[in-house]
Amino acid sequence: MTSRHWWLLAVAGTGLLSWIVLWLGLSVTPRFWIGVGILIAFTAFWGVFVVRPEEEDTPRSLVALVVTIAVTGALTATDTSLAFFQVIAFPAAWTLLGSVRRAVIASAVIAVVVGLAFPLRLGFTAPTITLAAAIEGISLVFSIAMGVWITRIADLGHERKRLLDELTAAQSQLAMLHRDAGATEERERLARELHDTIAQTLTGQVLLTQRARRELAAGTLSDATLELIESASRDALTETRSLVAASARVELPGGGLVGALEQLASRFQRESGITVAVVSTLAEPLDRDAEVVLLRCAQEGLANARKHAGAHAVRVELSSDDGSARVRVIDDGRGFEPRTAESAGFGLSGLRDRLGLVGGTLDVDGTAGATTLTARVPLHLAAAS
Repeated sequence: MTSRHWWLLAVAGTGLLSWIVLWLGLSVTPRFWIGVGILIAFTAFWGVFVVRPEEEDTPRSLVALVVTIAVTGALTATDTSLAFFQVIAFPAAWTLLGSVRRAVIASAVIAVVVGLAFPLRLGFTAPTITLAAAIEGISLVFSIAMGVWITRIADLGHERKRLLDELTAAQSQLAMLHRDAGATEERERLARELHDTIAQTLTGQVLLTQRARRELAAGTLSDATLELIESASRDALTETRSLVAASARVELPGGGLVGALEQLASRFQRESGITVAVVSTLAEPLDRDAEVVLLRCAQEGLANARKHAGAHAVRVELSSDDGSARVRVIDDGRGFEPRTAESAGFGLSGLRDRLGLVGGTLDVDGTAGATTLTARVPLHLAAAS
């Protein structure tokens, strides 16, 4: 009850009840009119002076509390039945003061003021003093107990609000971090796609161009070489358009992964002159994403065989074992140290990251004459069809 309107309603209601008590107890007497005057003046004071009673420890709130205590004592001295006006005084002490310690002191002052008002009205006799002490002692204890309890509830409410605000802020920050992580992952994915598609195609195109230049110098340039350059250029254009369209997906032919590997091997053999054999013993149909990943792995293995291995023959095997679909690229090249190669270039590390996204693994054996790249993806990605 900290809003101005609730306080005005409480003061007006308590004032009306006090007027009824005065009317029934005193009828029309001078003390009746004194009590009515005090009630009217206090109600007007609270409505005009106390603009924001929820403010704590301000000069306005302290003046309001002093006036409330004085009015409570004056009404009790007018008629002891009006001691119940403490139902306004005690809450005012706990509302208008900013600490439990000050509120307890103010409650004690109220109890003393009202306790003195009893003998002022009834006389300073032992029974009156005992009665006043008992009534005000109980009132004080009850006021402190209720005040501490309600204050504790209010503190818990403020703490809960603070925690909710912190949680909201943390959720907003987490959402921002997720967006940043998503953007980073998308950039890494795009980098892998660029490396696995356009970069490889352009690398092949450079080699074809060098071949065409040698043939031109030797006077043996053929239309077949120019057709290969044109075909590679068209492939690069198609892959670029695919990336721009945000698809970045490999268009698998009707034969699925096996057909795509055979097309890849045929084009690779025409471009490089390296013999490529494709062998498949895979019976289970795979999810499209798994097929794309395995095809990219085969592309990377063939690209490495052309660029680094100095190989004459490559074998691409597609199979399944131990709950995994597996593509294996084996070449008869010079071999390499896998750790050195992976740290020096983006291809193998990017391939390992790509496989990790679908729960797959990459194994590399750089033995000369039998260099092997093995990529596995779980068979639980297999399509239901």
